[in-house]
Amino acid sequence: MGTLTTQYANLAGARIAYTEHGSGPVLVLLHGNSESKRVFSTYQTVHFTTFRTIAIDSRGHGQTVSQDAQYSIAQYSQDMIALCEAKGITQASVIGYSDGGNIALFLAHKRPELFTRIVAISPNYLVSGTTDGWLRFFRGTARLMRFLAGLGLPTRKALLRYELMLNDIGVTAEELGEIRTSLRILYAERDMIREEHIQDMGRLIPGASVKKISRCNHMTIFFKKETIEDMRAYLLGEEGSRLAARLPSVGPSARKQIEH
Repeated sequence: MGTLTTQYANLAGARIAYTEHGSGPVLVLLHGNSESKRVFSTYQTVHFTTFRTIAIDSRGHGQTVSQDAQYSIAQYSQDMIALCEAKGITQASVIGYSDGGNIALFLAHKRPELFTRIVAISPNYLVSGTTDGWLRFFRGTARLMRFLAGLGLPTRKALLRYELMLNDIGVTAEELGEIRTSLRILYAERDMIREEHIQDMGRLIPGASVKKISRCNHMTIFFKKETIEDMRAYLLGEEGSRLAARLPSVGPSARKQIEH
């Protein structure tokens, strides 16, 4: 298992933090809301070592530094494009989880020649795609963050992150229909995203494939062995199917790394 060292790229309006590991085809890793590149530690050092993996902290997350009035999936996507261009990357695959999956949808529409193979885990392009219970939680937490900010507490970044989840991502159904990138959508049996919304995206995106991962939820799908095996097989084709059979189990130690 290799060591991951944080590097930085100075882009327009942001100092983007990322970790890079391995050699081979480029694989960009995009975390979910209120997470960071650290969730990909075992992806980089154990499960996807046949790739040159680049795990990135979005604005308002992890070690990335920026000053923003709001966060948007469009801005996050532009940062990913700019980082790849700065590193001279001309072709990459993407794994995006949750909000990272939403960024991946944006990338598939905006730059199909750069991002040629994408896995989006539990994405949603509309706020209405989120289940009612989770929407109530997000709205209640956003109200709490505003109240605490009014008391002078440092909740601004957290508030902006929750507000991001209360807005559509900025890609329309018509634009999903224009996507030509090879795209795989995975979602959990007990997801916070409505199943009908996931299936609708699968129908809207030409050639997209969709799979439900059983016995997990939105928070645990990420480290399910079935999820990792499926992504390996999809990203590597026939070779991936053979390699997936030799994947190590995602045991307690690997799970702890992902969660922390």
